[in-house]
Amino acid sequence: MPYLCGEETVKELRRCLSNPHVQADPLRYRNTILRVIRAMSQGVDVSGLFSEMVKACATVDIVQKKLVYLFLCSYAALNPELSLLVINTLRKDCQDTNPMVRSLALRNMTNLRLPSLVEYVEQPLTAGLKDRAASVRRVAVLGWAKLHNLQPTSEIGVVSLPVFPWYSLIVSVHIYSSSTNASFMVHPDATVVNELYNLLRDPDPVVMVNCLRALEEILKEEGGVAINKPITHHLLNRLKECDIWGQCEVLRILQRYQPQSEDELFDILSLLDSSLVSPHPPVMAATLSLFLSLCSGLPAVSLAALERVCGPLLAACGSGSREMRFTALCHIQLLLRSVPGLMGAHYKRFFCGYAEPAYIKQRKMQVLVELVNDENVIMLLDELKGYCTDVNTDTAQAAISAIGRIGRSYSDKCFVILTGLLGLKQDHITSAVVQTMRDLVWVCPQCSDTVCSALEGCEETLQDVQGRQALLWLLGVYGERISSAPYTLEVFIDGVRSEASLGVKMELLTAAMRLFLCRPAEMQDMLGRLLHYFIEEETDMCVQDQALLYYRLLRCGTEETRKVLQGRRSDPSLGVLIGRPAEPVSQWACSFNTLEPLTVSAVETEPSSRGSPEHTKPKTDLSETLNYSQNENLYSGAEKKEETDDSVWVKESIQCSTIPHCSPQSLQAAMQLVNIQTLAFTPPNTLPWRVYLYTHTQHMSSAEMSYNNSLILGELLYTGGSGGEPSTAEGEDGHVTKELEGTAEMGGWGNGKKEQVKVTLKQQPRDDESLRGFLSILTTVLHTLSSERG
Repeated sequence: MPYLCGEETVKELRRCLSNPHVQADPLRYRNTILRVIRAMSQGVDVSGLFSEMVKACATVDIVQKKLVYLFLCSYAALNPELSLLVINTLRKDCQDTNPMVRSLALRNMTNLRLPSLVEYVEQPLTAGLKDRAASVRRVAVLGWAKLHNLQPTSEIGVVSLPVFPWYSLIVSVHIYSSSTNASFMVHPDATVVNELYNLLRDPDPVVMVNCLRALEEILKEEGGVAINKPITHHLLNRLKECDIWGQCEVLRILQRYQPQSEDELFDILSLLDSSLVSPHPPVMAATLSLFLSLCSGLPAVSLAALERVCGPLLAACGSGSREMRFTALCHIQLLLRSVPGLMGAHYKRFFCGYAEPAYIKQRKMQVLVELVNDENVIMLLDELKGYCTDVNTDTAQAAISAIGRIGRSYSDKCFVILTGLLGLKQDHITSAVVQTMRDLVWVCPQCSDTVCSALEGCEETLQDVQGRQALLWLLGVYGERISSAPYTLEVFIDGVRSEASLGVKMELLTAAMRLFLCRPAEMQDMLGRLLHYFIEEETDMCVQDQALLYYRLLRCGTEETRKVLQGRRSDPSLGVLIGRPAEPVSQWACSFNTLEPLTVSAVETEPSSRGSPEHTKPKTDLSETLNYSQNENLYSGAEKKEETDDSVWVKESIQCSTIPHCSPQSLQAAMQLVNIQTLAFTPPNTLPWRVYLYTHTQHMSSAEMSYNNSLILGELLYTGGSGGEPSTAEGEDGHVTKELEGTAEMGGWGNGKKEQVKVTLKQQPRDDESLRGFLSILTTVLHTLSSERG
């Protein structure tokens, strides 16, 4: 026989299948069919043998039947007319005395997936639901789900609704009436649905679970299986008869049921108690998910259930399956959000093994950070220190980051380790340490002196972009405390022509500006050379525009420059690691036993690709970035209109000169510097001139001791005129628009020409203080840009 490829192979196989001598020898005939299947699995198109394979299905050999049915199901869609020839053989096999043959015929009859064969499949499937063999009933139940997916709108059967005492809802009944008649429209699958509900009491547990799965598919539009008290208790009493995945399916569906009384709730919990400590992790996870769903109003019971599952979860962390270990670690992180000390006594179980993959090591380190306390901090830090020199650079950097997170509460111990790691003079370790120190001083400003003393000589080892950006940020923010800061920046400035990273260039420019404000004598010449190169020779527009913005800021004076560049050096909202309030279980209960914990980290991570930490999230309180005391009464004294608690509309008219003629790149760079994002803008010198922008603000509420987040959407509009009277308009959502035509005097800049730019803002939810801060920042930015144009 030729090698299995191309038309010659198909011709040879056709000759063998049609050879009467081969057909007379059952073994040779079966081997020929096996060769057809082998060719099919290797990608050879053997659909031309369909008619010969149809003839081969008329046999008593079960192995041959399986091979032929596999072929027919694979190519039935390409030969729908020839597939009709198989139906008689399949229907005949459905009446065979051997239950294996009957189930095999039913399964493959539904696997043909041809709408033209539906009428021939219904009767065998209906008979299969009442077959004496459990294996046939299992296949028949799932066959109805396949048939429903094949033709979801077909009328499989219509009967009157019978009365079953143990369930109250079987199918959806739609009642309508008119002036002439009234009738009842029964769900098209009423016959099948009724029969499947009856089979929930089948003695075979697999049939029962298959009925649940089939009903879920057939009644998907109606919300799935209807669950009431008799069905719930019936399923719970038979739960232990099911296999692992059957138990998971039952427990998932039972989450829809709400107990009618507290006594019934505790009866259900008592039945589930043994499954809560099941040695099978899927059953344990599904049971805990049901526990949390039922006990949403009983937090004490939920916490007790979390404590019960500690043992099974720890056992899953030691499973031989890497996937099981990773899943268990992700779900443990969810539990630690509500019970931080839940696994504290077992922290050694989360020490990393040498042969474990990197993704498991990194998850374990995240869990170890959550378990740190006064008793185990020294041992945990020693363990993490050993991971810092791992051969895998990602694991080593994750260990250093974990030490930095522990440093929020135990800074002295962690800085000793981090400083020692700098002495290793390895590129990836030094880079991770510098980034960790940058993040640490952002949340713990009391550590700044230690960080400043440890940075001497780090620039010689740093090679990667993220590490150099972190070092430049530290030099710019704390340059007055680092004696060698100007000389370190000089090395970067001298090599700026060969610098390829856009992030490093922009961070270098900002650091030079910040250091100039505190050490002008040493930085004046270097900053001048850097600005000249970026403005005159730099090809990247972002860097060039940022350099132009800084140049214009300097022309406005050092005080204006300080307002923009010298913001906060820390973020007190992050707080320390120890003593954080526990989250309610309800915040994550819906994601337990799903894929969400595997894809979303449950702890805070610091992305290594970012630049300055103050630009990581645009949620900082903009009112603290610049002093807006001069504008506190921008609109508070205006006429009050009808407003809502959810949102507020404000329109301001700001008089400035030449701002509509700024380049879009300059305007965008200026806005991004203060965390204002531009959505769209018209070209300069175009009327009407518009800019659309947005930002997020976060303001600390002194009354509630919590952070209020709000979204501000804005439009800058210049039509070529000036002036305007206060007016009121009703928005699309029915809210009243308040237009406050106040004036923010920005001085007689440039040639003295007054050009009025209308600023329309919508804030939701309303926060007057942060809105005043936003207006102040926007005024200062427009002030800077307009003064340069003048």
